[in-house]
Amino acid sequence: MANKDLQAAEIQSKPNIDDYKSDQEVKWCAGCGDYAILAAVRKTLIESGVRKEDVVFVSGIGCSSRFPYYINTYGFHGLHGRGAAIASGVKIANPKLDVWHITGDGDSMAIGGNHFIHAIRRNIDMNILLFNNRIYGLTKGQFSPTTPMGTVTKTSPDGTIESPFKPGELTMGAQGTFFARAVDTEPKRMVQIFLEASKHRGTSVVEILQNCVIFANRIHQEITGKEVRDDHQIYLEHGKPMIFGKGKDKGLILENARLKVVKIGENGITEDDILVHDAHDPDDTTHYMLVRMTLPNFPVATGVIRNCQCVASYDKSMDEQIRVAQKKRKITNVDDLIRQNSWMVE
Repeated sequence: MANKDLQAAEIQSKPNIDDYKSDQEVKWCAGCGDYAILAAVRKTLIESGVRKEDVVFVSGIGCSSRFPYYINTYGFHGLHGRGAAIASGVKIANPKLDVWHITGDGDSMAIGGNHFIHAIRRNIDMNILLFNNRIYGLTKGQFSPTTPMGTVTKTSPDGTIESPFKPGELTMGAQGTFFARAVDTEPKRMVQIFLEASKHRGTSVVEILQNCVIFANRIHQEITGKEVRDDHQIYLEHGKPMIFGKGKDKGLILENARLKVVKIGENGITEDDILVHDAHDPDDTTHYMLVRMTLPNFPVATGVIRNCQCVASYDKSMDEQIRVAQKKRKITNVDDLIRQNSWMVE
C-alpha cells in the first residue's frame, strides 16, 4: 500500500466527535454544566487514542449518571451509589478495558461513600469523574454531603447544620494516587485534566465543579465567576510555580509547615520564593493542604493536584498474583481434580 493510501486509511479510521454521539436524546436541563463535561469527555476519548470498543462508562443514579446513554461506547447504568463497585468488577474482569465511572456528589459521597473510598484505597485502574453541584438535582433540590453549611434547601429550610465533605480530602484519606479538580466552564482545561487522568495507572479522581441551573444555580460563582476567578482560583501545573491572580502577582509559599498566600514584590518576595508544584511527589502532605484550601483565605486549587505512580494498581497486582498461582498449581484441569484423591475398591 502506498504512503498516501496508508495516510488516508489512518485518517478514515481515526474517530471523530460524531462517532461518540449516541442516538439517545440528551435530557439534561438547558444550561446544565453536564453538557460541557460530555463534550470534553468526547474530545478526550478522541485524543487518548483508545479504541472505542475498549471503552466502558459505568454510572450509579443521578443526573450525572445518565451519562452512559449519551456516549456511544459500552456502558452500564447501575444502582444508586454502586457504580464504583460495578466499575471495579468490570476492570478486574478485563484489565484491558478503559473504565470510566461517572458519579455525583450525592451518588458517591452519601450512599456510595463506602464504595468510593475503597475503590481509591485499592487503586483500581479506572477514572472517576465526580460531578459536584453541591445538591441533589435529580430528586429536586435536597441538600447533599457537599452542600455548604447554612444553605437553605428543600430539606433544610432553616439552613444545613452539617459540615460538608471535601472530595479531595476523602481521596487523600483513602490513600489516593491521583486527584484533580476541574471547572465546567473551562472545557479546554477539562480535556487536559481528563487526559492526564486517563494516562494514570490507578484510580484517578476528578472533581468537577458543575452548575445545576435549577436547584443550585451559581453555587460555584465565587470560584468560577469571570470577575473573580483569577483571584479565587489557582490552576496548578506540575513543575510550575504556584502563581495566581489577575496580574499573576500572587503565590503560595510554605511558612511554619503551612501554606501562605503572598504577593510578589512585597516584603522582598520574588517569584523564586514561590512553591513549585510537584504533582508526582509520593508524600501527599502538600497535596492534602492544597485540596483543603478554601475561600476567603486561600484560592481554590484546580488542575492536577496529585498524580503519583507510587503504588501498583490493584488489577495489575491481581493479574500478577494469578500468574504466580498458576505456575505453582498442581491441578491444571478437571481430570486432575477428580483424580487427586482416588482409591481402589475391591
